[in-house]
Amino acid sequence: MQKAKLALKRYPQHQTIVQISDQVSIGGEALLIVGGPCAVESLAQMEAVASHLGNAPIQALRGGVYKPRTSPYDFQGLGLEGLEILADIRQRYGLPVITEVMAIAQIEAIATYADVLQVGSRNMQNFDLLKALGEINKPVLLKRGLAATLEEFVMAAEYILSHGNPNVILCERGIRSFDTYTRNVLDLGAVVALKQLTHLPVMVDPSHAAGKRELVPDLAKAAIAAGADGVIVECHPEPEQSISDARQALSLPDMVHLAETLQTLASALGRSIPTLSRAGHFPRLSLV
Repeated sequence: MQKAKLALKRYPQHQTIVQISDQVSIGGEALLIVGGPCAVESLAQMEAVASHLGNAPIQALRGGVYKPRTSPYDFQGLGLEGLEILADIRQRYGLPVITEVMAIAQIEAIATYADVLQVGSRNMQNFDLLKALGEINKPVLLKRGLAATLEEFVMAAEYILSHGNPNVILCERGIRSFDTYTRNVLDLGAVVALKQLTHLPVMVDPSHAAGKRELVPDLAKAAIAAGADGVIVECHPEPEQSISDARQALSLPDMVHLAETLQTLASALGRSIPTLSRAGHFPRLSLV
């Protein structure tokens, strides 16, 4: 960690707060709860997600439009059409959106339509991409690589910071292990260590760590108890019909219940989970 000049804490109270929208930030007393599908599939799907989650203590939506898939024959995302869907939902429901960027060429379009650009596990050490993200004025959610050490993770964040973008959010999403019961092993020790080592906000993705929806709620609670500043959780109107990662997606009612449960836990820990004001945002009455 000695080479990290910008990511490490300089004094005990040193903490960066990343502003995501007028109402939403991460790194302070309030926790950030993000919900949404693995992939944006249609306007109707995202309409169902936003209408169900919009009045819950959930502050942002997730949804992939460029999808890194193990097989080149699997669904790769809707691209620009998906970005336009996210922007429409964001405008009408007042919920900021997070989506993944995979290549430098995608940055401009994603930054135009979304509030946070996510760097997935596979791209954590795509250094040219990290440098380019350091040159924009948008928050970046950086996920830990599936076999990355904490030093490698922090130094990946350092690439973004050193190129001028201070708005970096770290995300622990599980690391690869010999055990196949869960998709990955959620490293909550890393969450504690990162909160001690860095001033950057730390989130947890229990969905990709678990790979099984029945494990996700308890892992989310454990993450908040360990000091995470928020969680990002996959949910879907019809989980079993999800185009990707169906096995780990919660139903929308289960996602709302989880967020409400986390409110109680947050209060016990001296933190809070707000419900956003939707004044001025008016959903369509019907889909075109």
